[in-house]
Amino acid sequence: MLSRVATKYWRGRVSVSTKRHASSVPSERDVVIVGGGPAGLALASSLASSKLVRESLKVTLVEAGDLSKVREWDPPRGTYSNRVSSITNSSHEFLQGTGAWDHVEQGRTQPIEEMEVWDGISDARIHFSAGDAAVEPASQIARLTENLNLQRGLLRHLSQFSEIELADKVKVDSIVQDEQEGGGWPLVHLSDGRVLRTRLLVGADGFNSPVRSFAGIQSYGWAYDTHGVVATLFHAPRNSLQSPNTVAYQRFLPTGPIAFLPLSETASSLVWSTRPPLAAALKALDPAVFAGMVNAAFRLPETSVRYLNNEMLQAHLAGTPLSLAQFHEELEFREKSHMIDSRSALSSVRRPADSGMPPDGAEDYPPLVTSVQPGTVASFPLKFSHADSYIGEGRGARTVLVGDAAHTIHPLAGQGLNLGLADVEALSECIVDALSLGGDIGSYTALTPYARTRYFENHKMLSACDKLHKLYASTAEPVVWARSVGVEVLNELDALKGALMMSAGTTKTRGPPGQVGWELAARGVEGFAKNVDNVRVLGSSIAGVVGAGLRQLWQQNSQGRRL
Repeated sequence: MLSRVATKYWRGRVSVSTKRHASSVPSERDVVIVGGGPAGLALASSLASSKLVRESLKVTLVEAGDLSKVREWDPPRGTYSNRVSSITNSSHEFLQGTGAWDHVEQGRTQPIEEMEVWDGISDARIHFSAGDAAVEPASQIARLTENLNLQRGLLRHLSQFSEIELADKVKVDSIVQDEQEGGGWPLVHLSDGRVLRTRLLVGADGFNSPVRSFAGIQSYGWAYDTHGVVATLFHAPRNSLQSPNTVAYQRFLPTGPIAFLPLSETASSLVWSTRPPLAAALKALDPAVFAGMVNAAFRLPETSVRYLNNEMLQAHLAGTPLSLAQFHEELEFREKSHMIDSRSALSSVRRPADSGMPPDGAEDYPPLVTSVQPGTVASFPLKFSHADSYIGEGRGARTVLVGDAAHTIHPLAGQGLNLGLADVEALSECIVDALSLGGDIGSYTALTPYARTRYFENHKMLSACDKLHKLYASTAEPVVWARSVGVEVLNELDALKGALMMSAGTTKTRGPPGQVGWELAARGVEGFAKNVDNVRVLGSSIAGVVGAGLRQLWQQNSQGRRL
């Protein structure tokens, strides 16, 4: 089980010595953005789109990597990067407003019009569609694109504005505070010998943020006992009797959720959260076996998925990864034991048909994976973290955090990048507002509206995703029954489904982003999850009358769904 103790992350304060390199004369800047990932580039792009900013402020973005590799990214036709993001309609609207979205290659994006989400144990299912939006109908729930496609589009947009300086292949050596009379501004020492003295320092520099360390802002959180396995998958196109590949699928298994996200008619992206040993075993598999494991993970009953995982893990630990013949033999046996017909939508061994009537329920499950793009299977550890504050004070004044420097989230809801883009939108609005009023853009007063707007909104999303992860990791019968009943009831309540979608950015509302949705949805998730421990206690005394009733109801629910 995951530890419930929040571990304080303290990465060490960067020296705040007033000593400067004798040969370096500081260059005066108004805004320095550290980090050239999607959040940093989006902030620079948003500021560049303001004429007032271009005419009034000197903005520099510093990135240690080589941005030319992103600008020149040109993958072979029909191939895709394994790091993708689901861009919500709110984020899409923001990017369109800055003009950056026009530079994103649209042919490498795919709409998500529907979502199928279900419990890996009970099969309780909830269906979302774009038409469920609570405020106004939307043509899509979100739009999927590779992170590199978005970053390249942002760079193309920025190339139109010479006023924004991009300093790549340059590392931040140190950040100190200038204590000359009337100063107190951050001094950013770069690896090329330059020193930037800035009115406002923005940390868009990821989880191990040097800017956060300089500001003396602590971050609380924990590492999940889970790794995210990603890959680009290929499959046959949907036939004329099926809807296009615009459905996202997610199944919550006890080891973690597995998600199947559409990239094109014949390609989709995998994000499989699972235990670190299983992630290592998955990466070592033959690609054909890996594809088969993905198909089985979406279709087989959880007991058989668990059995296959154990077989795969034992073979990996023995140094002899599961062969394709062994896998097929075991898979066929498991399907027969569950009475799964080879023509059923639940079968992972049938060959996908190019035409003809699809099996009943075929669209409840993702297309069968036929191959894996070479070199795309990878994994990364998953973390929860949230900075104590987004704004630096005292010796760390004139600093602000956005994106992963401020928070990291479990990817089960696909909201990591969207939270960062919402941060960027709110911060750029604060900067423009302060500038238009003649204020000091780096002052605590000018930055306070940003923190007030984003901190609680981010906390609610972070907390809800964390609790959902822990809730679905439980295999206790009363917990499974309770969450399954809740999901099935929710699936019948269109208004609440619409509120959930609104909170996730499917529609944009007046006021703080997602406010209405989270008032109805996130509080409910948190409140229910707080009672999970009580339900576990009930499960330990299941011999009692109430416990026996729960057991009977759960068994009836399970048997009614068993093949």
